[in-house]
Order: sequence, then C-alpha cells, then structure tokens
Amino acid sequence: MNIITPPFTRETAIQKARVAEDSWNSRDPKRCSLGYTEDCFWRNRSEFVTGRQEIVSLLTRKWAKELDYRLIKELWSFTDNYIAVRFAYEWHDDSGNWFRSYGNENWDYADDGLMKRRFASINDMPIKEEERKFHWPLGSRPADHPGLSELGL
Repeated sequence: MNIITPPFTRETAIQKARVAEDSWNSRDPKRCSLGYTEDCFWRNRSEFVTGRQEIVSLLTRKWAKELDYRLIKELWSFTDNYIAVRFAYEWHDDSGNWFRSYGNENWDYADDGLMKRRFASINDMPIKEEERKFHWPLGSRPADHPGLSELGL
C-alpha cells in the first residue's frame, strides 16, 4: 500500500481526504484505525480518545448506532502536514429515523503519513427518507457520484 505523506499538495490532500472517506465508508473500525498513529488523539464531538484501541471502540459504538452510514468528505484547506475537510454523512437509527450529519475536521499528520491528531465538530439534522442524497450501495462512494458541492451541500 502506498501511503500519502506530507508535505501535501492540493492533489495529494484531495487524495488523502478520499482515502479517509473510503476507509470510513467501509464501516470497519479496525481498518479505519490503521490510518492513525498508535497514540493518535481525537476530539470527536464531545468525546476525547487516545490511541487506536479507543478509536476502534468509538467507531464500533458509532456504527452500531448510525445504521446504513454513507459519508462524503471534501477538502477545505491544506498546508504542509495539515488538512481541513468538511463532510456530511447520512444514517438512520434503529427506529428508522434518518439524519444528515454535517461537520468539519482538522487533521494533523506525522511524517509517515499517519494521522496523529483529529479534531471533529459535528451536528445532526433530522431528514425525511425521501430527502436523502447518498444512494450508493454500502461501501466506497462510486467515482461518478456527486460530491458535497455538486449536491448543494
């Protein structure tokens, strides 16, 4: 596997965001955790975690609650070892209530290309099922599926 390392260019920052999106859309906590340093620090909403095992635990809880999860990330800004993205994801709870969650993430990368710090701010908005915009089969977003800007998000 070829890991994208800093310093980032616009092209490699976009690639890094897409790799992260694909990893999260796998909904595989262990796979996702491999993109982070062993001692990675996260702020996710109001939760603070450190290390891959805590990341796996957080993501396991997340995807047990957020069913049929589909995510799109879009590069916002970058420099050297830092990337900022905005994102949206759609999911439903176990009662069938649909949500679109919007957020921003700030990423800090180690020289080896693994993320060492992640700061995420996220807000959930209830939506009706017919308002959904993310309709691909579970897993990675197809290359021809519109991104956030194309969807007007």
